[in-house]
Amino acid sequence: QALNELRIAMPEDVALNPNLFQMKGFIDRGIFNVAEALVIGAVLVLIVLFVFLLNLRTTFISLMAIPLSLAVTAIVFKSVGWVTGTSLSINVMTLGGIAVALGELVDDAIVDVENIFRRLRENNALPNPRPSLEVIYEASVEIRSAIVFGTLVVILVFIPLFALSGIEGRLFAPLGVAYIVSILASLLVSLTVTPVLSFYLLPRARATHRQGDSLLLRVLKWLATGLIRISMAAPGWILLFGWIAVALCAWQLSMLGGDLLPEFDEGSVQVNVFLPPGSSLQASNRVCAQVDAKLRSMLMTADQPHAPIRHFVRRTGRAELDEHVEPVSNTEYILNMNPASGRSRAEIINQLQDELHKEVPEAGIEVEQPLSHLISHMVSGVSAHIAVKIYGDDLEVLRRLAEQVQRVALSLPNVRSAEVEGQKLIEELHIRLRPDALSFYGLERAQVAEVLETALAGEIVGQVLEGQKRFDLVLLLDDPFRKELGTLGRLQIKLPSGRGRVALSDLADIVEADGPSQVNRENAHRRITVKVNTRGGDLAGTAESLRGRIAERVSFPPGYYPVYGGRFESQQEASRLVWLLILLSGAGIFLVLYVLYPSWRVVLQIMNAFPMAFIGGVLALWWTGQTQTVACLVGFISLGGIATRNGILLVSHYFHLMRHEGESFTQDMILRGSLERLAPVLMTAVTAGIGLIPLVIDGNKPGREILYPVATVILGGLITSTLCEYLLHPGLFWRFSGKDAIRIAKEKD
Repeated sequence: QALNELRIAMPEDVALNPNLFQMKGFIDRGIFNVAEALVIGAVLVLIVLFVFLLNLRTTFISLMAIPLSLAVTAIVFKSVGWVTGTSLSINVMTLGGIAVALGELVDDAIVDVENIFRRLRENNALPNPRPSLEVIYEASVEIRSAIVFGTLVVILVFIPLFALSGIEGRLFAPLGVAYIVSILASLLVSLTVTPVLSFYLLPRARATHRQGDSLLLRVLKWLATGLIRISMAAPGWILLFGWIAVALCAWQLSMLGGDLLPEFDEGSVQVNVFLPPGSSLQASNRVCAQVDAKLRSMLMTADQPHAPIRHFVRRTGRAELDEHVEPVSNTEYILNMNPASGRSRAEIINQLQDELHKEVPEAGIEVEQPLSHLISHMVSGVSAHIAVKIYGDDLEVLRRLAEQVQRVALSLPNVRSAEVEGQKLIEELHIRLRPDALSFYGLERAQVAEVLETALAGEIVGQVLEGQKRFDLVLLLDDPFRKELGTLGRLQIKLPSGRGRVALSDLADIVEADGPSQVNRENAHRRITVKVNTRGGDLAGTAESLRGRIAERVSFPPGYYPVYGGRFESQQEASRLVWLLILLSGAGIFLVLYVLYPSWRVVLQIMNAFPMAFIGGVLALWWTGQTQTVACLVGFISLGGIATRNGILLVSHYFHLMRHEGESFTQDMILRGSLERLAPVLMTAVTAGIGLIPLVIDGNKPGREILYPVATVILGGLITSTLCEYLLHPGLFWRFSGKDAIRIAKEKD
């Protein structure tokens, strides 16, 4: 609408095309892809539930948690907007939070339904069955504390997300909000709707009158029995091997390298062309004509349907009042890429970098994606992956050191480009006022400077109207008078008190000299920057290699030193903060679990599930060739809550058997409790993982890139944590919990 209004007032030969570059396309594709993964994940969860339960009624009751939880989440989002005036929108990250939580939305309902179903079946086998309502009530109460405390732990581990700042905080805070709200909604559904549906649908179901497990569950229990017996036979050795694996995986994680965020598939590429500072618009147009020709040869046409570029737009310089003012020596291209080209994003970017550098070797070339460009600029103030800032006093020395650093950077295999900040000596006109002359004529420096500013830069003295158009009327000297020493020296300066005028040459020395095109300062020091872009992958490792090679090959004189910055620095800071907050949330989880089970031995056994899950998360990252990013740390955060919740389910049933069913602290009790909890533990783990499979399989689609590491870590961690739940936990409980378990079992429930 705004563009249509502008067209009315614009000349006929000016064409407006709003479709050359829009982030809307990337956003729409991202929302669609995440929503698609959400739907596919829900279908997979449905299939898994039915395979485990083999009963339509229990499957229906469990599955109802998904739409009801999503409805409650939507209501909460809307209510927050009404109350605070700040809308919680449905976007890629909020949908991502729901997608990550999808499999977990049915966890509480699964645990509740499975326990109710099993208790109804046991009740129907009695000679005098009790009322169904009483059985359902007791079955729900039996696992209530495990569900509530398990959900509290899951929420507690997500709190660190809200302490993230910068771009990573803005991205993951909405994901955390959506995740926590949907998990709380699923808890509400399991506490209210699930028991009611169970009362109306399960007591008269024929399956509750049949004894025995399904074939699948019988096979799984047979396998689990062997693991449990091994666990109780050698818990110390298994624990030792487990922690050796944790140490090895921690070392492997440090070797994976790192980046702040995964690369996005934006569907667009930005090409920046830099000429030496002071280059004219004509010079830029001449060089860019060569770039234009090269890009046109790569355009998609009827003859080249698989060419990489659909269309492109060029912008040379930016207006002085623009938020990102650029001189006419800098040119920016936005290329809209052809999705049917059959080539990856990295291949196209590397090809453009290499071919354009050969086409215009006199120009600096940077090729990246628009959003990546903005993120780099936001986190480091420099639009590059790595920024090497060199500080010192002499501009010539700074320039020489920067060129040495540039050569070192280009020698690294993972570096795509390295450009020295535009800075050179240009011809200038220096006007040096003579203090004795100023005193003689009674003039102040400011008075002379004001006249010179008007004469050379111009002063707006009015406006000229042409119809509805307004033009500033600027007063200044003509070009010949501004550029020639002799004529400029005749410029008359008015003396105070009407005492006449004096020529500028009588007040100042006017000389031609060379001066820097620009002087950048930071922290009261002159500096020059080398901007380095990588080919992707291990950004942190590339930065460390660059730092090491510069230390070996570049000798900095006294008073000159380099400072390294960029996205890798933000990644390291964010990673340190997240790991610190994970430790703090771990302390919070310890306190929460200690309230439930007042024994540090029991609590540490439950929390041991997280390091075991950590093994699978790291192995999954290594297997898929990913690096350590803030996104994968979010996956570890979520994984810690899920793994700990399964441990609570297992231990809570041990205590229930000792408190309410007359069991003693024996290996048979642990075996029975573990097997009775096998179905809900496996179902919660499998549904939590199966809902993430669409995000893992097509993780490079727009919108899913940032969720791919999260899903990969959770999926891998669930495999090892669930295995260790039966290979390690029963043995630990048997070996280390004896006296404490008996004491806790005797206390009031």
